[in-house]
Amino acid sequence: MRDRGGMLGPFGILTRLEYLGFLIVAALFRALPIDVASGFSGWIWRSVAPRLRRHARADRNLAASMPELSPQQRARILDQMWDMLGRTFAEAFHLAEIMNDPTRLRMDVGDDVKAILKGGQGCVVAFPHMGNWEVASIAAKLQGGEIAGVYQRLKNPLVDRAVTQMREPFYPRGLFSKSRDAVIQLKRVLRTGGAVALLADLRDMRGISVPFFGRPAPSTPFPALLVRSHGAPLILGRVVRLQGARFHVEAEVVPTPSTADRAADVEAITALIHARFEAWIRENPGQWMWGHRRWG
Repeated sequence: MRDRGGMLGPFGILTRLEYLGFLIVAALFRALPIDVASGFSGWIWRSVAPRLRRHARADRNLAASMPELSPQQRARILDQMWDMLGRTFAEAFHLAEIMNDPTRLRMDVGDDVKAILKGGQGCVVAFPHMGNWEVASIAAKLQGGEIAGVYQRLKNPLVDRAVTQMREPFYPRGLFSKSRDAVIQLKRVLRTGGAVALLADLRDMRGISVPFFGRPAPSTPFPALLVRSHGAPLILGRVVRLQGARFHVEAEVVPTPSTADRAADVEAITALIHARFEAWIRENPGQWMWGHRRWG
């Protein structure tokens, strides 16, 4: 099979070199204590990322979304953002340690959320890319949730396989790459009483536009479609990074409309999700990813 790097068994040389680089980085961060790894990676990202093209895009997005901020305030927020992203990268190699250390997670989860997760009632759980979003699946598992998730497949198949294996233990009902088959699998999870966990704050050009920071933003309707089609409760949550590799996780059940107009309900639920996300991001703007092409 021809690969970006040419012919070398089933994978090309470039794919294998990228994978080797990943293994070296993984070994380094696993060898370091979690707080050292987190801080070191945050420092690297803060030092390097402002020189990259995505930094300018993040600054434009932030300026358009929160025009009341001064350039100096935006610079501080983006520094916090890169630190958060760098820390999140390193912490991916220490997820089991985070789950097994009760001092690293402070959870604010209502009794209604706990009852839904523990009671085997199918539900949809939506989080934004905040704090360290991987912690959301850990929190759900600790609360007794049998969750399934979906992810975007990485370009390098060897790295993709390794990263998926790192994350799979925290998704007892399966972790599926985005595809038509994944949609079928997630619907089956919902019908059989599992929880479908989704990161719902990124751009979807095939989705619907809803207000997000005062501008139309093409957004995925998938969480709303699942909620509306299956009559499932919607749980919205966020992860807020505290000091270092410690986190506050909160989640709540959010009422959703169910009228005779299914399309209107889906749009309303999608708008509701993004309104809540926006409020949370405004509280902690340095803990969200501003560098994406969120607004098309």
